[in-house]
Amino acid sequence: MKVSLPESGYVRIAQLVGNPKATPPIPGMIPASKSVIWLWVKQGRFPRPIKLGPRVTVWSVESIRSYLEGLEKAA
Repeated sequence: MKVSLPESGYVRIAQLVGNPKATPPIPGMIPASKSVIWLWVKQGRFPRPIKLGPRVTVWSVESIRSYLEGLEKAA
């Protein structure tokens, strides 16, 4: 699975799951819904996010890249 992640920094959930209604549409990196991502976080199957503020939650690009590499190795 090849996704376009920035070299470093953070991504928000809309970037992970995508948003076809956005202008322009945002393609998803992970084929799951927001609620599934949060369930996986709760179960420990997905990296824990970082809170930057009361309404801003992000994931580090490094943690997402590691997660995706683990999926590729498991397949």
